[in-house]
Amino acid sequence: MHLAYCNDGLLFQELNHNSGVLFAKATENEDGTLQAKSLKNPYLFHTAEGDFGVIAIRTEAEGEADAESKGKVLLFSSSDLLQYNEVGLLELKADTFVSDIFCEYDSERGGYLIRWVDQLGNGYQNFIADIMSMKELSAPEAAQPFTLDTVLADIEGILPRNSIPVSKEIAHRLYCKLTAPTHIAIEVPDRVTAASEEDLEEIRATALYSDGTKALKKVDWNMDEINWDEAGTYRISGEVHQEHYPFPIALDRADPCIAKWKGKYYFIATNDADHNHTLYMREADTIPGLVDAEEALILDSNTYEQIGGLLWAPEFHIIEDELYIFHAATPGEFLHEESHVMKLRAEGNPMCAADWSMPKRVVKKDGTYLCEAGKTISLDMTVIQWNGEHYAAWSERQFEPVDLGAWIYIATINPQEPWKLTSDPVLLTKPDYGWANNHTFVDEGPFALYTEDKLFLTFASAAVDATYVVGLLTADKGADLLDIRSWTKGNYPLLTSRSVPGEYGPGHNSYVTDDDGVIWNAYHARPGIDGPRSSGVRRVHFDIDGVPVLDLTEDNDLNRELKKVSIEVTVR
Repeated sequence: MHLAYCNDGLLFQELNHNSGVLFAKATENEDGTLQAKSLKNPYLFHTAEGDFGVIAIRTEAEGEADAESKGKVLLFSSSDLLQYNEVGLLELKADTFVSDIFCEYDSERGGYLIRWVDQLGNGYQNFIADIMSMKELSAPEAAQPFTLDTVLADIEGILPRNSIPVSKEIAHRLYCKLTAPTHIAIEVPDRVTAASEEDLEEIRATALYSDGTKALKKVDWNMDEINWDEAGTYRISGEVHQEHYPFPIALDRADPCIAKWKGKYYFIATNDADHNHTLYMREADTIPGLVDAEEALILDSNTYEQIGGLLWAPEFHIIEDELYIFHAATPGEFLHEESHVMKLRAEGNPMCAADWSMPKRVVKKDGTYLCEAGKTISLDMTVIQWNGEHYAAWSERQFEPVDLGAWIYIATINPQEPWKLTSDPVLLTKPDYGWANNHTFVDEGPFALYTEDKLFLTFASAAVDATYVVGLLTADKGADLLDIRSWTKGNYPLLTSRSVPGEYGPGHNSYVTDDDGVIWNAYHARPGIDGPRSSGVRRVHFDIDGVPVLDLTEDNDLNRELKKVSIEVTVR
């Protein structure tokens, strides 16, 4: 289900880059495998409590009739049209498929009138007092088939349904959450007192955005307009600073990760150019310097007997002042892919392959390997440091006795030997939403992003083609990360191929904070639907709720016409 908004009552405009906000969950088969589901003909309605409901027809993944949903419709509840709860299937009439549906609260009768049409065009209606309880539904009665009012919208691919009025508060929140913010104003202090260039360099501009959010920006001040040896007041000019990262910054490099270690920045990624047989690293004094930095070979498929091809998803992690690379590798076959950990020796040079330890295969708390070779694989292991604990999260795929798809797990680790788990794995997320099981069932690439009171864990889902997307899990400060109830999973992806023009299948994010405190997102996408997976870098913004915004392009981040600023400086 997609959402669009209208201010003038005439023409609706899409939200969320015309990507879906509500998806049907997969069902689980007896053997534990998932059965992907989709939905059609959603109908949005107000509830008696002032919230929202959605009623829709559940289908198989490609739109075929869902036998389990015969005579039933799928019901959702929502308080804000952003986060939805799948209530379940409501049975209307067992012997026929539902082809269209309508639901409205009838205040006079104190309940909900459900009108619907079956596959033969016959009309029916049911009544229920408390729809979210799904209890005491009346028997179906014959009724005239209904028609919906026309909705005017010039939106790609639209199959319009109904429209409802919402409060200004709800409308504003939806607009702020489901549109990419744009830079609308810049603020700098009117006057400051400074004694040196260093004092002035600390002065930041505040960028204001269309959704009411803000971001601090460094300013390149014209220091030549000041005589630091002579006390007085000077009016000087400056230009708001913005780094430029053309996409891609690295062709044929997927799953990128950037880290800062002992004053320098390092870049590493999966090398698609040689079919994943090598890991190369770049070093620079700044993140922009990584774009054109020379590469050094750190690991290849010939160095160690147990390390063959498919060197995947390398990540830097600093644990108790030691630098590690977590990555996946196999002796040769895909079905033997396993998570490994390399450690930089004391005072070692990260750009020197000899200074890295032999990769160690990750083991469970009982000392056995994390996965049984040939039956289960693991990859994309990352480290989360939260509430004084160290955790690993990774993607794991069981192939025997049945292929379950890739699911993400979490466990505590030993910070002195981070290749050792110290708790049993806990399932964090599986690809149950429609956006995660398009073509294949995959949740992978978890990586943590921290704020003062929230832990965000982004992850990538679906096939690694143009359908690849980024999902989000959130936990509060102080939460037990091994308790699945501590996590909230978003209903819809943060990034899709619709988010940024020209970038297809975005995903596998990692995050790094630069010297100015700016958080950057390193990710991969394709420059063209069939282009190679390639690395990009973009600033992480935060929305009105403090949730990461990953689709803020450079043009929207800083309006070039607002870059020039001035300030009055009093020299002491």
